[in-house]
Amino acid sequence: MNPAHLHIILNHIPVIGIPFCAALLIYGLLRKSDEVKRASLWAFVIIAVLTIPTFLAGQAAEDVVEHLPGVSEQLIENHERAALIGLIATLILGAGSLAALFLSRRFASVARLLTILLLVLSLMSGAWLARIANLGGKIRHTELRGDATSATDLEEAEEERKDEGGRGRNRRGRDK
Repeated sequence: MNPAHLHIILNHIPVIGIPFCAALLIYGLLRKSDEVKRASLWAFVIIAVLTIPTFLAGQAAEDVVEHLPGVSEQLIENHERAALIGLIATLILGAGSLAALFLSRRFASVARLLTILLLVLSLMSGAWLARIANLGGKIRHTELRGDATSATDLEEAEEERKDEGGRGRNRRGRDK
């Protein structure tokens, strides 16, 4: 298993885990179940910890894929910048969850407010992580890109344009 494979495996943890735990937290809040709320907060903590190796594996995965045909450095950079923001948001979510867990023992009203804020953060983080996953998918899956054109197709089109004295064809194969 190489770092790219490990990254693909690990990235499912925060991408799927945070929305699932947000739903669990909503359930706990609606049912007024302290046990369910605590379980979801502990899960946020665990997911935050596991997001660190996910991010680090992504750094190593870049070295594996950056020179493969059809891989754009710009797509990697977009994914990497978004992933850093996602890592920070997830770590804040985990730290806030840990704080809410400890505050709930002595300051229930503060912990309740913090839990509601963490729910909002988890929903925002979940949406952001979905965006990160989409950006990451575009690195190797040309069908996810808006133009659905491979790098080889673009190179051939550029060569054709040069051969025709600059006229060439656009991305859809039509004359310019």
